[in-house]
Amino acid sequence: MKPAREHATKNGQTYFVTSDTWERRALFRTESWARLFFQNLLVHRDAYLLHEFVLMPDHFHLLLTPHTSLERAVQLVKGGFSYQVKRELGPSAEIWRRGFADHRIRDMDDFDRHVHYVHLNPVKRHLCVAPREYRFSSAYPGWKLDPIPQWLKPADSVETLCGTAEAVPFQDTKAKV
Repeated sequence: MKPAREHATKNGQTYFVTSDTWERRALFRTESWARLFFQNLLVHRDAYLLHEFVLMPDHFHLLLTPHTSLERAVQLVKGGFSYQVKRELGPSAEIWRRGFADHRIRDMDDFDRHVHYVHLNPVKRHLCVAPREYRFSSAYPGWKLDPIPQWLKPADSVETLCGTAEAVPFQDTKAKV
C-alpha cells in the first residue's frame, strides 16, 4: 500500500518530481512541444524555485522548491502545459498520465544524488553521450537556475551548482518560442 503524500504547503522543502506522458507517448521529440513545455515551466516560476530539470521524450524530472503546495506547483507545470497545447497546437488528446511521483529531498547528499540522476537520464536513454549535450536538461550550458536551498548547503559550501533565477532555454534562432 502506497503511503499518503504529506501535504506540502509553503514548508520550504525541496522535491524531486517526475511525471509521464499518457501511455508514455514521445510527445517531446517534437521541438514545438518541448519549447511550449519550457515556456510554461518558466512562466510559473513565481510558484516555485527551479533547481534542476530534464525533459525526456515521454516524461520529465524536476528538482524544485514550491512557494505554494507541491500539488499546486505540479498542477501549474502539467495543467498549464496542457492548456497551452490545446490553445496553441490544437490537439484534444490526453497529454499526461494522471498524478505524479515525488520524493522529498532530505539533505545535500540526497540532492546531489538526484541532480546526478537528472543529468544522466538522457545519457542512459542514449539521447546523448554527455549530459551537457542534451538541450532539454539543466546540464546543458546556458540555463540559469535558482540557487540550492540554504538549508541544504553545508556551512563551507560554495555556490557552484546553481546560479540565478533566469533561464536561457534555446540558443538557435530558427523558431521563436
